[in-house]
Amino acid sequence: MADDEIDLSSRLSDLRSLGSLTQSLDKSAASFGKSITNAFAKGIIEGKRFEDVLRSVGRSITETLLKSALKPLQSSLSSLLGTGIKGLTGLFGGVGLGGGATAPVAAFAEGGVIASPAYFPLGRGLGLMGERGAEAILPLSRGADGKLGVRSSAETRRPLNVVVQVSTPDADSFRRSEAQVSAAIARAVARGGRAL
Repeated sequence: MADDEIDLSSRLSDLRSLGSLTQSLDKSAASFGKSITNAFAKGIIEGKRFEDVLRSVGRSITETLLKSALKPLQSSLSSLLGTGIKGLTGLFGGVGLGGGATAPVAAFAEGGVIASPAYFPLGRGLGLMGERGAEAILPLSRGADGKLGVRSSAETRRPLNVVVQVSTPDADSFRRSEAQVSAAIARAVARGGRAL
């Protein structure tokens, strides 16, 4: 039963496609007939020889067939050129495009994410980013050692102040707890270094 429904649906779709194709052929035939009739009428009115009229009709037929044959190529090329122009305007984003229009500029000085493929200028050519999915842009900076790289916020060392207040009844008890105090200070410094 389900197979019959699928088969019927498929056949209905085929019939609709055939109907659309038939309408397209009817329009083409009407245009073709009109073109031939116009060529004959023009030739007769202008008093041309029958041979010249036939040549004119032949050229008209050839032109009509050639235009219809090249229509898919034309639409493909226009789509390709449109995509190329979009890519170029994206490549030079923010550059004046004439007529007062400008393409938007996305600044990534603080970093960011590229979610879809995009072209960018690279040396004397083009680079492509985001071709396999989202990509992160991370700002580079020089460390105290002069090396260029990505720095985490924890690496930006701030002065660390540790205040230890020890109150003991006498100096001997302070000496006995000196190891404990030293260990507590070391733990506090380590936690501060990890930005905890």
